[in-house]
Amino acid sequence: MHVQAVTIVPLEVVARNIAAGSLCQQTGIPLGTQLDPPLVEFYYKNDDLGDPLLTRDRIRAMDLASDSRVDAIIGLTQAINGHLTDFFQRCQIILVDFKLEFGITAQGQLVLADEISPDTCRLWDQANPDPKGRILDKDRFRQDLGQVADAYQAVLERVLAQVKSN
Repeated sequence: MHVQAVTIVPLEVVARNIAAGSLCQQTGIPLGTQLDPPLVEFYYKNDDLGDPLLTRDRIRAMDLASDSRVDAIIGLTQAINGHLTDFFQRCQIILVDFKLEFGITAQGQLVLADEISPDTCRLWDQANPDPKGRILDKDRFRQDLGQVADAYQAVLERVLAQVKSN
């Protein structure tokens, strides 16, 4: 892991490959609907306001990021999504969606500035058709399904096996 000081861009960026969570609740899109192309959404990183969904125009009006910076964030998010989707596929895990945060280095470079884990991703076991049994992420806690540590351990074991095989 490479770590350096950055200035955080106050946006949470969510990449969605499959409809789940708040997207289903807010839009009525059925759970499990494949999103093609994947959605990239922006939320204002502000707990007092409830991290509201933002449009490009709102981001510009709030002076949170320039249009070119938003384009760069979208491009990086799409690239990260492609890499993660492929990697998790090899682990027999479906990457439903995930959250990213970005920062700006002292040299002005936009970089990923967040963890990627079962706390920031929605992950489903490819081999398990049960809508509750397939969950391998924080939704086990959110939905009071139990066995959160077991699910995280299963993800870790699959990831390590994939890394080891390369």
